[in-house]
Amino acid sequence: MTAVATSAPVTARPRPVADVWTMLRRSLLRAVRYPGLTIFLVAGPLVMLLLFVYVFGGAFGAGVAPGVTPGAEGRAAYLDYITPTLLIITVVGGATSVATSAAMDAAGGIMARFKTMAISPGSVLSGQVLGFVVQALAALVLVLGAAYAMGYRPDAGGLDWLALLGLFVLLGLALNWLCVAMGLNARSVETASNAPMILLLLPFLGSGFVPVDTMPTAVRWFAEYQPFTPIIETARGLLAGGAGLEGAVAAQAFGWCVVLGVAGYAWARSLYRREHRI
Repeated sequence: MTAVATSAPVTARPRPVADVWTMLRRSLLRAVRYPGLTIFLVAGPLVMLLLFVYVFGGAFGAGVAPGVTPGAEGRAAYLDYITPTLLIITVVGGATSVATSAAMDAAGGIMARFKTMAISPGSVLSGQVLGFVVQALAALVLVLGAAYAMGYRPDAGGLDWLALLGLFVLLGLALNWLCVAMGLNARSVETASNAPMILLLLPFLGSGFVPVDTMPTAVRWFAEYQPFTPIIETARGLLAGGAGLEGAVAAQAFGWCVVLGVAGYAWARSLYRREHRI
C-alpha cells in the first residue's frame, strides 16, 4: 500500500489593519441599517440648541456676557457660549451609543464567535470605536451647521480648526473606549444603555451652560476639577480664534483625553479577554 502524504492544515493569520477596516465597515453598515442611534446623536444636541437659545438664551446671555441686555442680544451671546458645549455633548452621545452596541454584540454571542476566528483580537473593539468616531464627526458637522444657521459665527482660523478636530477625535476615541468597557461590563443591554449617562451629566456640572464662578463653593470646586470643564473651555477658546484660551487649560483638556482613553482601552481589552462574562 502506498502511503499518501497529507499536508498540515494551513491556519490563516490575522491581518490587523485589514481586520480593523472590516470591523469599521461593519460598524458603519450597522449605523445605516439601524439609524436610530445615529439620529439620536444629532437630535439630542439640536433639541438642546433650540431650547437653550430660543427659550433661555435671552436671559442666560446677559449672565455669560457682561453688558449684554436680555432679549435678542442675549440670545446671540448665549448661542456663542453654548455651541461649543453642544459639540462636546454630540461626541459624548456617540460614545454612549457604542456601549449599547458592544453590549448587544456580547449578549448575542457575536464576540464569542469572533474569538474563534482568525482575526486580530484588537480589531473587534477597535472597529466599533472608530466607527462611532466617524459617526460623531458627521453629527458634529450637522450640529455646527444648525448653529451657523441660527447666527453662530466662529472666529477660528485654520490652525484652530485643525486643533479642534484633533481634540474632537481624541475625545471621541477616549470616551468610546471607556464606553465600550462599560458595555462589556454591563449585565444586560438595558444596563449598558444607562451606565454611561454620567458622562452626559458632567457637562451640566461644569462650565458648559453657565460660568463656574456663579456656582456655590462645593459645586464650583467640582466643576473646576472635573474633566469636561477644561475640554469645553478649550473648544470654546479654539472656536473663538484662541481668544482667552490658556495653554494650561488646553494641556489639561488633551491630558484628560489621554488618561480617559488609556484607562478605557485597558479596561475594555481586559474585559474582552475574559473567558466568561460575569
